[in-house]
Amino acid sequence: MTHLIEMSGISKAFGGSAALRNVSLALAPGTVHALMGENGAGKSTLMKILAGVHQPDSGEIRRAGRTVSFANPRAALAAGISTVFQELSLLPNMTIAENLFLGREPIGRFGSIDRRRMREETKGALARLGLTLDPDTLVSELSIAERQFVEIAHGIDADADIFILDEPTAALNAADVEVLNRHIRALRDEGKAVVYISHRMDEIFAICDVVTVLKDGQLVGTRPLTDITPSALIAMMVGRELEALFPERSDTAGDAALSISGLRLEPDARPFSLVVRKGEIVGLAGLEGQGQQKALRALIGQFAPVEGTFTRRGETMRLPVPKESGVRRWQARGGAFVPEDRKDEGLFLGHSVGQNIAMALHGGRSAIRPAKRYRDVIAQTMQRLGVKATGPAAIVGALSGGNQQKVLLGRYLATDADLLLIEEPTRGVDVGAKAEIYRILRDFAKAGGAVLVLSRETLELIGLCDRLYVIHDNTIVSEMQAGEATEHGILDAALST
Repeated sequence: MTHLIEMSGISKAFGGSAALRNVSLALAPGTVHALMGENGAGKSTLMKILAGVHQPDSGEIRRAGRTVSFANPRAALAAGISTVFQELSLLPNMTIAENLFLGREPIGRFGSIDRRRMREETKGALARLGLTLDPDTLVSELSIAERQFVEIAHGIDADADIFILDEPTAALNAADVEVLNRHIRALRDEGKAVVYISHRMDEIFAICDVVTVLKDGQLVGTRPLTDITPSALIAMMVGRELEALFPERSDTAGDAALSISGLRLEPDARPFSLVVRKGEIVGLAGLEGQGQQKALRALIGQFAPVEGTFTRRGETMRLPVPKESGVRRWQARGGAFVPEDRKDEGLFLGHSVGQNIAMALHGGRSAIRPAKRYRDVIAQTMQRLGVKATGPAAIVGALSGGNQQKVLLGRYLATDADLLLIEEPTRGVDVGAKAEIYRILRDFAKAGGAVLVLSRETLELIGLCDRLYVIHDNTIVSEMQAGEATEHGILDAALST
């Protein structure tokens, strides 16, 4: 088979630490190639070498049978390699057109920049992705999804035939994911090669044709996805099967930690009730956007339902609760809330691990002053959760996604909270860190805590939870034991209304 590009025997070290050792990767035209592995496996380093960000210490890159090297990202783009990294490279204070033509602005007859041509060509590049955005729109005014599509349009406009997408759906909703997948399939059908980096199994099997797995900077193997199961793929990455990621379920549950009654999320929705008991993990399952997040956020005042009540520690409260004080009231009753977007809603990325953990311990006072006061609690929490950092003074924004999530969990597990509401507990987290987070949540439940969780990953809910409520059209349509649940059964329950 003729390949668009071949990377052979690539090695790279940083400061004496080997990031890649003798790794090879070949990209065929008309394929979506998954690149998988735990954080630190070498995925990003390999792709940054292909994108011209880093230079390999040894090995070669061949393009159309010729050995090539890329001194910088512009050289890689000129060679037809377009990259959309997790940290988007668009400049927010410039327009879409200015970003697409940055460094290669067309010059008109009188030596000035031909802005009319920039706008027209930008409009054409966007139209090829079905986008009707105004080329003069500032990038800062775009959604995350739109920014990613503009990055892809940049590559299309540059006539790239290799696209590298690093965690492209991490911040997208289901509708945007489907739009992105449609664009990816179109690129594949045009004979392009797409490298797709993601931790989400369902996406990998839905969109990709072949997978390459890296572990500890070395190549584990390359396999067609038609020849491998999700469990076997996980085993390639971490050395154990899917079932081994989840700790043993609880066989007993105590009294109700939370009871919700007569909750009507929308005027035309059927009211429902649910209970979460001490010692158990309960999941909200179903198709995305059916009301799972509304139900959870109604308890903390971040969504206003039509009516309903919830009972907590013997006290019954009427819904909706005030938005301004909802989270504070929830915490005063021994509850905790871990949002899906840990970077924008949860963590203070510029502060230290210690300061972030101390946030829930100090009430309304400054988080900076009481960090010393809670030194022992912070140290114990970091050890208990296995936070990998140089120490409490390490800046949270510099940690991996898995360690950031542990710090956010640690903020509440360091308190006396006994009821945890958590959205997407392992979003953007590698498989090894997922197993650690599952253990943390199960240990919390075994100690008498209760967890109400929602996740887009159905297999995660099945493996992690004790019971599941399936939600469709803003109401509960089924309740089932997680140990007996299947993806097919959940989908059938969600669609049989």
